[in-house]
Amino acid sequence: MLPAFSPSQEGLDGLLRTAGVPAWLPWPLPAGWLVTGFAGAGDERTGTCACAVALSGPNPLGGPADMLVVAEEPGIGLGAALAGLDAVDPGAGFASAPPAATVSFGKHDFPLWQVASPDRAVFAGEIKGHWLWVVLWPETAGILLIEPIRLRDLRDPGMDLDLPFGAPSPRLPAA
Repeated sequence: MLPAFSPSQEGLDGLLRTAGVPAWLPWPLPAGWLVTGFAGAGDERTGTCACAVALSGPNPLGGPADMLVVAEEPGIGLGAALAGLDAVDPGAGFASAPPAATVSFGKHDFPLWQVASPDRAVFAGEIKGHWLWVVLWPETAGILLIEPIRLRDLRDPGMDLDLPFGAPSPRLPAA
């Protein structure tokens, strides 16, 4: 993983400069939530083949919460690493039960399945050939996905969203 980009328009521009995968953002943001950083994985030859967007805000069940939304090409492993897994994908038995949550992009809904993790809520699925991971701390913050969330790809033209930025996320690697 590359060092994190700052939670700012310049940080977002840095991530998007070579992004070959979506930079997903829940939009509208949950009430009281802020964008707290960006991270990617890749190199100068391949470009950015995994993007993570970090957010922080109130946990509906009390206290603070953090969320990472990751898009990546299969086999990269950024989402799995941030989910605390020792593999590059969700593992055996993934998607063998009914989905636990739903996200939407454009006019389509995409299922997410819960992935076992010891200290956080982890959901994974696929959108247009890319893995989508949603990782939340603490585990109780997973309640945010009871209702479907809408995603925007920050690479799309016309994305002049007035993003509220907060302090850098401790969940991303230091610069």
